[in-house]
Amino acid sequence: MRNLPRRDYVTGMTLLLASVRPSEAEAAVALGADIVDLTDAGGAFDAGAVRAAVRAIAGRRPASAAAGELPMEPEELAAAIRAVAATGVQYVTIGLLPDPRREACIARLAAQARETRLIGMLFADRETDAGTLPALLTRLRAAGFAGATLATSAEGAHRLLDRMDIPALAGFVAACRTNVLMAGLAGALEPPDVPRLLPLAPDVLGFRRALCAEGERAGALDPAAFRLVRELIPAAAATDAEDDSADDHLPVAMRDRIFVRDFVLPVRIGAYAHERDRLQRVRFNVDVAVRRPAHAIEDIRDVLSYDIITDGIRMVAAQENIAVLETLAERIAAVVLAHARAAGVTVRVEKLDVGSGTLGVEIRRARSATTDVRPLYSLAAGAEKAAE
Repeated sequence: MRNLPRRDYVTGMTLLLASVRPSEAEAAVALGADIVDLTDAGGAFDAGAVRAAVRAIAGRRPASAAAGELPMEPEELAAAIRAVAATGVQYVTIGLLPDPRREACIARLAAQARETRLIGMLFADRETDAGTLPALLTRLRAAGFAGATLATSAEGAHRLLDRMDIPALAGFVAACRTNVLMAGLAGALEPPDVPRLLPLAPDVLGFRRALCAEGERAGALDPAAFRLVRELIPAAAATDAEDDSADDHLPVAMRDRIFVRDFVLPVRIGAYAHERDRLQRVRFNVDVAVRRPAHAIEDIRDVLSYDIITDGIRMVAAQENIAVLETLAERIAAVVLAHARAAGVTVRVEKLDVGSGTLGVEIRRARSATTDVRPLYSLAAGAEKAAE
């Protein structure tokens, strides 16, 4: 396993990582996991059980296992990685806690990264300064790590989206791209989180609680819950192109409308320098024509989530150097139309802090066969392409 490629399981799609007990490995494969992460409910490591599960999987899916949340002691981490790698898993995840010794630990693991695909696990609920993450990812790249996952620690029930907002998570994914690292997101993720995170184009979304009965991490896998998550993450055979060709030209009567009304955010916008030096209240109204599924709507698999709209607005509003409202509106429209169910969108953007009235712009855009479907962070930024 020498000279391993850093991003060797990247397919251009988001993969479903199922964190399961070794005894559940066969079930996870049967239910459609793309990557089988072998652990127990408490995150402990059992070398014999993991080795047996790897044999049972027999290469049908990549397997990973975690070395656990260990103290930032370079030699202790190195020994733990050797023990996990000896089980035959394809990926070894190592927790990298905020600590003055973390940089020394990463440097110590560079030699092992030449032999073992290492995934650095970072914890959003323990990082006191998210601004340090890009520099940390650069160190992981220099040490030869294969990827990085941003999650929350096992203590408590912290949700990733409660600790970091969509623009911050998009920045993490973009920084992974810049550093040629696989990008993973995890941390008590729930099914409604999937439509919000997919537009960021992470390589991996990791789940445990959402796959279990009653959402209990210590519970057994629930096939129905597992299938819900699996169907929310497009598999290799399911593409937006298939959806587009089927119903791009549905009559208006076969479309529904969803909307966000009077959504107000502070934005730095203006052609004049003095306008960009202060935040101005901007009101957003977005109306989306949505393709109706052929069957009765049952759950979130059948809808365009409202969060896609509000997350897209936040992403665009967070960008710098936006001179005119038309740019805001165009970028929001592009984000919405990147969703396969969106057939058309009307975006109204208004400045509220302009004296006694308001001023604004309204645009209408329709999805076409050539609609650009780049990742959300690229569309929102108005970039020509995502960072490679």
